[in-house]
Amino acid sequence: MSIYQALIELEKKGQPAALCTVVKTSGSTPRHSTSKMLLYPDGHILGTVGGGELENRVRQEALEALQDGQPRLLTYNMADPSRGDVGVCGGQVEVFVEPILPPATLVVIGGGHVGKAVAHLAKWLGFRVVVSDDRPEFCTPETNPDGDEFYNCTMAELPQQLEITPRTFLVLTTRGSNVDAAGLPALLETRAAYIGVIGSRRRWTTTVKELNDQGISDERLKHVRSPIGLGIGAETPEEIAVSILAEVLMVRGSGSGDPMRKPR
Repeated sequence: MSIYQALIELEKKGQPAALCTVVKTSGSTPRHSTSKMLLYPDGHILGTVGGGELENRVRQEALEALQDGQPRLLTYNMADPSRGDVGVCGGQVEVFVEPILPPATLVVIGGGHVGKAVAHLAKWLGFRVVVSDDRPEFCTPETNPDGDEFYNCTMAELPQQLEITPRTFLVLTTRGSNVDAAGLPALLETRAAYIGVIGSRRRWTTTVKELNDQGISDERLKHVRSPIGLGIGAETPEEIAVSILAEVLMVRGSGSGDPMRKPR
């Protein structure tokens, strides 16, 4: 399989990889410009940027790029390994490392009116949308047509069925504090980028007390945002979805949530 064919397969399956391309060479180097290597998360590769220590260092950088999502332009000398160079060919090589990441995943836990609106807006924003609910009637393509995947299970069971990564955003539009208190401990053990819980401040206070009684510390609960969303005066399910997704985008983009217009 060629690298271009492999890239098409990655796109179809929504899987990550890092594309490493030799973008510039001077002097004697093992590979010419435009040579490519595709690195998968498990470390195996397709293609090569030159082998040896050069390739070893590029692989390490590519694995880090898959973790932080940031591209890299790497420059290596190939003259004197005693000085830390990657070879003895005598030239210099630049390699561009580009992480290829699938869309971030937004998980709607609770498929009622607000959950359905959140799923619809998240899909429009380009997220991979997962809908989960322990009530079968709320967890189908008929009731939530914007879902890409459906998990009819309890919240506590969800991490066993769905891989939750640092690119996963969990939105709990659940029906009550008792549901949240039962399921949140399992979610707090995951690497989710965001955990938001719908409801009033009073409801969240009740949930926190129940979780504290289970041995969940306030420090761990700092990872949860509740009440969920930004304060825009939302009332309808659609308006609440805008508030929630605005907060999700703020977290994903490391934004402040402040108005763009500054006081004069």
